[in-house]
Amino acid sequence: MIRLFEQHQIRKIKELDGMWEFSPEGDITKYQLPVPGCWEQHPNFSTYRGKGTYRKTIVITESSTLRLEFKGISHTAIVYFDGELVAKHYNAYTPFSTIIKQVEKGTHEIKVLVDNSFGEHSALHIPNDYYTYGGITRPVSLACISDTYIKQIRFTPSLEDGLWYGQLDVTIHNTSKNVATFNLVSTLDHYEMTFPDVEVLGDSETTVSLKQKFPDITPWSHKNPKLYSLHTILSSGDISIDDLIERVGFRTVNIIGTKLQVNGETVFLKGFNRHEDYATVGCAIPLTLMVHDMDLMQDMGVNALRTCHYPNDEIFLDLCDERGILVWEENHARGLLLEDMQNPNFDRQCEDCNREMVENHYNHPCIILWGILNECASETQEGRMKYQIQYDQIRSMDTSRPTTSATCRHFTDISLDLPDIVSFNMYSGWYKDVPVKERNEEEIEWIRNSGGDGKPIIVSEVGAAAIYGYRDRTRCKWSEERQADIIEENLKVYMNDEHIIGVFIWQFADCRVTEEGPWFATRARCHNNKGVVDEYRRPKIAYDIVKKIFNS
Repeated sequence: MIRLFEQHQIRKIKELDGMWEFSPEGDITKYQLPVPGCWEQHPNFSTYRGKGTYRKTIVITESSTLRLEFKGISHTAIVYFDGELVAKHYNAYTPFSTIIKQVEKGTHEIKVLVDNSFGEHSALHIPNDYYTYGGITRPVSLACISDTYIKQIRFTPSLEDGLWYGQLDVTIHNTSKNVATFNLVSTLDHYEMTFPDVEVLGDSETTVSLKQKFPDITPWSHKNPKLYSLHTILSSGDISIDDLIERVGFRTVNIIGTKLQVNGETVFLKGFNRHEDYATVGCAIPLTLMVHDMDLMQDMGVNALRTCHYPNDEIFLDLCDERGILVWEENHARGLLLEDMQNPNFDRQCEDCNREMVENHYNHPCIILWGILNECASETQEGRMKYQIQYDQIRSMDTSRPTTSATCRHFTDISLDLPDIVSFNMYSGWYKDVPVKERNEEEIEWIRNSGGDGKPIIVSEVGAAAIYGYRDRTRCKWSEERQADIIEENLKVYMNDEHIIGVFIWQFADCRVTEEGPWFATRARCHNNKGVVDEYRRPKIAYDIVKKIFNS
């Protein structure tokens, strides 16, 4: 499944989900692995880190230009079509596509070299407090397209003098060498947007824009997540040659003083940090389990979610759109020291991830906040410069959403003036037995005196660990009782502090961590055990505590 809705009525598209042939590096054995899926699901590769080759044979019934799209490959991908190199991509969490011109009908082979190894070549993918799985972990699709097709649609709603407007930016790609002129029409509900004739030079792309008033639409909100289908058709003369459907919502996100407003209404974010990780399927989570996660979180009363620490599967974002969950989506960089940020590949790989995240997920009304560089070297001048560069990049692509980053550089961070919202990670009662209220007051005062004065503040991580099923009357650490106590005490402080606009519990579910690096030493079972449910989604005592507080 590519999305939760149909994206094309004209363009012919085929999903390539199913069984693919797989061989690990240095092994001529041919295994059959599911796509999407993690190779760790196979008993021979449960801890495999390295390279492997996927192969799939396809049949093309008529000559055509093809567009091959991968929603996620972990972590580096090199793609061949009939033995010819057609694409290279880094980063497991953003999609990429490639155009293959004038493919003859018949049988063809797709070959994908996948690498999830650690090394200098990979600045963002390092041993970490979560596990980076291997494989083609998200859906794959193959489309037969005309020489000119709709590459991208961006829809930006705005509320002006009480009336809703929408700006539509459509990017058209001409793969042929000839100049061509096209007609472009978009339909949203009963509104039709007709563009002037569009001329596209050969072997290039162009973007056309149109802004229109929408007098009687229903806004998208957490309480009423109204979505509209936006259908754009590209025509040559009287012949429709391509189309693209997006789902959009009318909503605005603004910061007014120290408050966050959606559609002019102040909101307090009650949410979870959630990793894409499930005990039996790794990060390749199917729709049924995504829905189960969403049901559990909404049962606890959440209205928000943070996609730690990478862009999420777009199917899950579709669910958030449908259910009115407010999303903080962030790029792929977590806990990097300055020496990590000085990796020669760091700037380029972050730039690519930021661009692909914003471009591909721009139309989701659920996303209200872009986040970058969780717990990185924001206490250094060199690190500050890199934060500034990435904030500037994201703001150049999207001015409709605020920005933030989660810091743990308490009393040393020199970058708090850069984001629109200041966010901090704090584990009072777990790593340090300190009074929660007193520690919070110290943190807020420091933020106000260190560049964050007058900005909204989010507690981006708060929590404690517990081993599922471990109960102890002394309420010692690692027991479910102590976890529940710590979460309850922290929530009562943070949710009653006028300076704080939101709190995200770390975390929704236990997740696997890498054995490489230092994380295993403080992570029993090689898992981060701070979930209020375990990796099988079995609730701990804290589940009911969160439900009581969030719903009260």
